[in-house]
Amino acid sequence: MDPINYTAAVVTQVLPGSNLNLDPTIHSVANWATSTYPTWVLWTQHTLGFLIGISIPLAILFLIGIIYCVEQLKIIRDKEHALYDLKVEEAYETDVKGDPSLTKRWESIMRHIESANQNDWRQAILEADIILDDLLNKMEYHGESIGEKLKRVEKADFNSLDEAWEAHKVRNQIAHEGSAMQLSQYEAKRVINLYKKVFEEFYYI
Repeated sequence: MDPINYTAAVVTQVLPGSNLNLDPTIHSVANWATSTYPTWVLWTQHTLGFLIGISIPLAILFLIGIIYCVEQLKIIRDKEHALYDLKVEEAYETDVKGDPSLTKRWESIMRHIESANQNDWRQAILEADIILDDLLNKMEYHGESIGEKLKRVEKADFNSLDEAWEAHKVRNQIAHEGSAMQLSQYEAKRVINLYKKVFEEFYYI
């Protein structure tokens, strides 16, 4: 088939129903290119045909990939929401679990953590660390600092020891850097959840 007519046929297949009428000037240029660079024109025709042939399956694959990524992102967001959704627990019965007087302190922490103010998030972590200190004192761990008390804890007696350490280290960073420390609400909630896990292990809230 003549290269010009071949090109017209390809375009007609891509755009069904179109009437291809090439301008005489375009015909002249195309004829000149075909006669001068026949190899290049033939390579171009084959390349265009190949690209057109694979474009549709590639588009379908990309579309499937996008849909899959969006669905996986939704699953991840749901898991994050479930993990970091901090809800104020009702006070336990005195004769069953914990000290109901701590509920007010925990509610104060929740108000701080749900605030739009970054300073309130820092304050929530500082207050939670004070409760951790009270818990360690009641468990009769002695030391001049929370860090020293945590060092005396046996892992077998304190399942959430790693969480206590991680949360306390963030508290120390806040104490040392103050407002210079950039803290997102997401990170603040994560840290409060660490404290919460410790307190719940010992029915302290």
